[in-house]
Amino acid sequence: MSSILKFNIMYLFFLFTLLADTGYAMTRQQLKNSGKIMKKTCMPKNDVTEEEIGQIEQGKFLEQRNVMCYIACIYTVTQVVKNNKLSYDAVIKQVDVMFPAEMRPAVKAAAENCKDISKTFKDICEASYWTAKCMYDFDPKNFVFP
Repeated sequence: MSSILKFNIMYLFFLFTLLADTGYAMTRQQLKNSGKIMKKTCMPKNDVTEEEIGQIEQGKFLEQRNVMCYIACIYTVTQVVKNNKLSYDAVIKQVDVMFPAEMRPAVKAAAENCKDISKTFKDICEASYWTAKCMYDFDPKNFVFP
């Protein structure tokens, strides 16, 4: 792992920890900006292009293995993957820490609606992909994804 990548991951971890400790959440724009760091980390790991993943937030989910694993990488970086499975409790915790107060109820409702999707897949890439797609379909307005 390159030193820049390690720094970016450490920065994100520090940011999440700081926000959790202070009780402050990010604005939607700050959330999107932190997503840029995650994107730079996960794109090369999964050999995806901007054309393949650049419109996930707008509902364009290409059903390709590298795109699925990119989504899993984002979820892993945000610490919602535990023991190679999506953790509903971790998702709720991250929503409370990271999302603006006005978005939290809607994002939690989407997470609740989609929490069992991942249980139908043994593969973390597929589980992540279909969960993200479910959350988008449930509430596109409040779906944020790098």
